[in-house]
Amino acid sequence: MAFQPMRVDWVASPPAGAYPHRRLAPPPRPYAGPPSYPVPPRWGFPLLAWRWPTSVTGDAAEVDSVEQVQRLARTAFHVLGLAALTLLWAAGSEIWRYVLLLQSRYGALSPTTVDVSDAMLRSASVLALIMVVGGVVFTLLWLRRARAAAASAAGYAPSRSDTEVLVGVLVPGVNLVLAGSVAAELEHAALRLPASARPSPSRLVRWWWGLWVAAGLWTVFTVAWSFRSSVQALADGVLFHAVSDLLATAVVVLTMLLVRRITTLLLPVAPSTLRRMRVVELRDAPAPELRAVRSHGSPR
Repeated sequence: MAFQPMRVDWVASPPAGAYPHRRLAPPPRPYAGPPSYPVPPRWGFPLLAWRWPTSVTGDAAEVDSVEQVQRLARTAFHVLGLAALTLLWAAGSEIWRYVLLLQSRYGALSPTTVDVSDAMLRSASVLALIMVVGGVVFTLLWLRRARAAAASAAGYAPSRSDTEVLVGVLVPGVNLVLAGSVAAELEHAALRLPASARPSPSRLVRWWWGLWVAAGLWTVFTVAWSFRSSVQALADGVLFHAVSDLLATAVVVLTMLLVRRITTLLLPVAPSTLRRMRVVELRDAPAPELRAVRSHGSPR
């Protein structure tokens, strides 16, 4: 009788405690409606309007600089707007005087008409001079703050000092060349472009620079023409003064746009990129289910 070996199967099982006991997650609870509280909750955000952060010293200084630029920009914008209106008034007065000169060739003019024309021209000239000087002062104050804010945002100091900028903007003849360079450098820094790159002025800066040069040269020509004493030269001088006022108006208007553009570039977030969203209409939405009974003391 032959011997047959027994078949043995070995089964390995882990010892007790080898694996942590896995707890089954409780089944999700059904939705029971919005939360309710027995008393009005006392938590939440404080009733404060949004404001610039002032807890960090460096950020607060930068924010203060930008806010000062905004305040000066608003003031300069308003004063320059008044200057533009008074310059238009002066140009209209000059044109009216030129029309009266044309009419005087065919007969004598009324003394009242001449007196009104002279009064309008004198008052418009004085007011335009005052508004232009005020606009220049506030624009220079804005320029100083804007250069500091642009330097802080770009991370490098401006290439010109405040004294050099003041001389380059106010000295006649020199300002025809340096004023555009100052505006181009300020725009370059406000765009956060590197200092190694050459400033490339935008179309607005180029138009402002061109009109600035044209207005300056035309003013010099008008002043030189006023030394002529012939009747025709005096009549032409009235028309040349009207053109000077119109060119000055264009320069002032472009200065307003330039101040607004540089100030917008210095803001942390451009206002044009912000969109106010609101619910206007709700369509095809199921009616919400309201609880039939509210718990005692829950807010209504």
